[in-house]
Amino acid sequence: MVSALAFIVPLFVPGDRPERFAKAAAAAPDAVILDLEDAVAPAAKDAARDALRTDFTDLPVLVRVNAAGTPWHAADLAAVARLKPAALLLPKAETTATLDAVAAAIGPHIPLVALVESALGLANARALAAHPAVTRVAFGSVDFCADLGCAHVREALLAARSELVLASRLAGIAAPIDGVTTRIDDGAEATDDARYARDLGFTGKLAIHPRQIAPIRAGFRPSEADIAWAERVLASGEGAAAVDGAMVDEPVRIRARAILAARA
Repeated sequence: MVSALAFIVPLFVPGDRPERFAKAAAAAPDAVILDLEDAVAPAAKDAARDALRTDFTDLPVLVRVNAAGTPWHAADLAAVARLKPAALLLPKAETTATLDAVAAAIGPHIPLVALVESALGLANARALAAHPAVTRVAFGSVDFCADLGCAHVREALLAARSELVLASRLAGIAAPIDGVTTRIDDGAEATDDARYARDLGFTGKLAIHPRQIAPIRAGFRPSEADIAWAERVLASGEGAAAVDGAMVDEPVRIRARAILAARA
């Protein structure tokens, strides 16, 4: 069953900056992620947790907690259980045992987004995606590179990205969310990264600044050439046919329908 949290552009906002929550929502992402982890210094963790709220927007609000094994994890889970956000984003997701513990702590009505950020998480990606509490998988590409000691470049991450797409498909959940584009001053780069992720089978990408929202959304939107091709394919009728010098049959038409469905 495909997740209802199949959004394209979720935007991070530091959990210790509550004055930015409404501003983040006003930037029109598809969801807001209140971040208790990387964006918050250790000394501010308690204040960030106390500042959590969801009443500043009608958009889905997620909370990224601190990872299992950190001093703040248990208190974060208790706060999420009280808040009841749209989902919990779990960093360093690596084992189903951790997912079991998190799900038990927050209750059955708050789904999990498993953030895969390590070699172990990738090795267990299919089991993580198939966990009953998991509604979607996301790629923590920067942390993944730190764990493996590899460069944050497409060639090094292709196998990992492909595995997350496959794991999500096998689990029957929404396609995964790609990691961040670290540059916030280059919209063209964010669009290109989003288009690359789309071509691999991702249907969302994490944003770390409001100015990335429109470029990322543009990258997931079919181009005019894509739309024109899809229309020609569907106009070819049924059965085998030739379109633009290539053979077309039902699998190709399925792809064409998906392109047209994504153009809005």
